[in-house]
Amino acid sequence: MSALLPQTGEHELQQRFGTTERATRFYRDQMTSRLNTKMRAFIAEQEMMFVATANAAGDCDNTFRAGPPGFVHTLSDTELTWPEYRGNGVMASLGNITENAHVGILFVDFFRNVIGLHVNGSATIVDDAQMRLARPALPLDPAPGRRPERWVVVHVHEAYVHCAKHIPRLSKADTGTRAWGSDDVRRKGGDFFGVAAGQQ
Repeated sequence: MSALLPQTGEHELQQRFGTTERATRFYRDQMTSRLNTKMRAFIAEQEMMFVATANAAGDCDNTFRAGPPGFVHTLSDTELTWPEYRGNGVMASLGNITENAHVGILFVDFFRNVIGLHVNGSATIVDDAQMRLARPALPLDPAPGRRPERWVVVHVHEAYVHCAKHIPRLSKADTGTRAWGSDDVRRKGGDFFGVAAGQQ
């Protein structure tokens, strides 16, 4: 049984809407404060994830991260890390982490097992050189656009399944070479939503 306690808001809503018994079973049977063997194996297969952060005022951001399978590394049953490649330079997620260490990560396997994994914890940012001194076993990626500038290290607070019933099963398509680290505006998506063009 997990020693984790529900947040006050969710606990109050469970009582109001009559879901306390279901929620209690979920906390007991599905939630843990560590990454077990199956969770670590699942993470090692993933090519993408979604990362939620918030600044000190609570303003939220949710972003997408991707890499080769296993780009997120589990360092132990209570720590994971991912590389931060060269991006758009806005630093929204990392900026939030410097103000508020709490992060929420969602891995979703759309292709094989059609299941998800939530990992919530507290994050720190580590420069690549410092990370490699501390963790010399981390692999060196041969793709120039996938050479980390820094790493995000997360201490796991809770991990739990994301229900499979509403996850669509998708098929991978070969879209050619991805433009890792590119500054080519067109390859990055250009003005897809018409903001620069002033579209209403």
